[in-house]
Amino acid sequence: MERRRKHWGWGYEDEQPSPEEVRAAAGFLVGRLGFGSTEPEQPVPLSDVSLPAPRVTPPAALAAICATDEYERALHCYGRSYVDIVRAFRGRFEHPPDVVAHPRDEDELRATLDWALSIGAAVIAFGGGTSVVGGVEASTGCGDRAGVVTIDLKALDSVLEVDPVSLSARIQAGATGPGLEEQLGEHGLTLRHFPQSFQFSTLGGWIATRAGGHFATLYTHIDDLVESVRAITPAGVWESRRLPGSGAGVSPDRMLIGSEGTLGVITEAWVRVRRRPVHRASTPVRFPDFMSGAEAVRALSQSGLYPSNCRLIDAREAEVTGAGDGSHALLVLGFESAEHDVEPWMTAALEICADHGGTWIPPTRRGSGPGRASGEAVGSWREAFLRAPYLRDVFIAIGVLSETFETAITWERFPGFNEGVLAGVQDAVQEVCGGGFVTCRLTHVYPDGPAPYYTVLAPARRGGELEQWTQIKRAASEAVIDGGGTITHHHAVGRAHRPWYDAQRPAPFAAALRAAKAAVDPTGALNPGVLIDP
Repeated sequence: MERRRKHWGWGYEDEQPSPEEVRAAAGFLVGRLGFGSTEPEQPVPLSDVSLPAPRVTPPAALAAICATDEYERALHCYGRSYVDIVRAFRGRFEHPPDVVAHPRDEDELRATLDWALSIGAAVIAFGGGTSVVGGVEASTGCGDRAGVVTIDLKALDSVLEVDPVSLSARIQAGATGPGLEEQLGEHGLTLRHFPQSFQFSTLGGWIATRAGGHFATLYTHIDDLVESVRAITPAGVWESRRLPGSGAGVSPDRMLIGSEGTLGVITEAWVRVRRRPVHRASTPVRFPDFMSGAEAVRALSQSGLYPSNCRLIDAREAEVTGAGDGSHALLVLGFESAEHDVEPWMTAALEICADHGGTWIPPTRRGSGPGRASGEAVGSWREAFLRAPYLRDVFIAIGVLSETFETAITWERFPGFNEGVLAGVQDAVQEVCGGGFVTCRLTHVYPDGPAPYYTVLAPARRGGELEQWTQIKRAASEAVIDGGGTITHHHAVGRAHRPWYDAQRPAPFAAALRAAKAAVDPTGALNPGVLIDP
């Protein structure tokens, strides 16, 4: 029997902890955070949820691949942001799709799209449903449509071709992280793109949202791994030529990368793969304070060493995740290679860290095989990173507001920017929640600047979480934009970031993007309300 995803939260139904287990976790978390309730709430069961009746009915020719039952519609109603899970936890499914289609090939996808367009429905492409910015919710822009048809692409999940000479692979858009890695592994290859949503997110979703992944330097985004893209649009097939690089005008790949389902439904892509690494080195480096660590990270990013992992965590986050005791910032530093020993690179990197006050225990080297993460601190943080999406469900049950936002800024502006964002958001958290805290880590770094990632944890007012979140989200977004950063480095725009994306982008670019959408999607049916208005 196929495992079912939870209709309201992260993971599978059979992974949901029992009420006793949630209560035990509540006691630990409340003790660690200093707020929250030791008496967790339970989610509203789907049997108690009433969805509005579907407004449209699929034709007989598509009936075999379409679903209108409450589970499918609830599952595809939201992504998995804090506000998505709060609403689903409480049984509030305000804008469910009318029909969920599961095409098994491009012909069925095209037939579904043609039918939806013919009846005046909105069309939302759906991969793993892991959006944290309202990217797949049929809310804004869909109210005047005849209905909403969500196209779930996960049946298109195969690695179709592998080119071992050019180290490339042609992969369907619905392939999940584990699914494509398993298939590439049969050839001794890997994409090595590991976002936090890796378990459920898909290649098409990564491309559509310009997802960030495993590499903290150099190959930071899926952009860097895409060779060509194919999509189905209302105007026809959009497929770019497979090339290692091109200077031929505006890139058709780049227009689809980050288009968030507004220009077409991505069906497959050629991506750059690599041989699996067999040489690894990893070590935690302590710094007396966050900004000393940031200076070391800047030096590393400008050294040409390109560590695969170079994530700096502030002291509070290190303490909360069990990676530290709250007295120091922690740098998670790592190198990997399929071809050569990485010890010389690690030695050089640690010398740079020492120049900025960093201290460490001798790094652990690993050969082939899974091995163990170097150092308990690195292992604790990595475990917390992978556990975070599951933990959010528990936070909601125990009355803890949990939100993250990320951005990027140049190095010379980062100290003042970081200080302003932390102060502004902390003030909002105090005013709205009466307590809580904001932490920062650097997830990706470039020679010209870092990508800071902020986490908010605060006491939630049960029943008032959405209002609290709205005020904090507004304060965070305004602090980021006013400070000169980008509204998102790798979470995408969706609907949650739209007002600040509008402020960030140049007006002539918005006009050009609107014209491009009109050319390929004349009725504005594809993911209305995202990126631009019709």
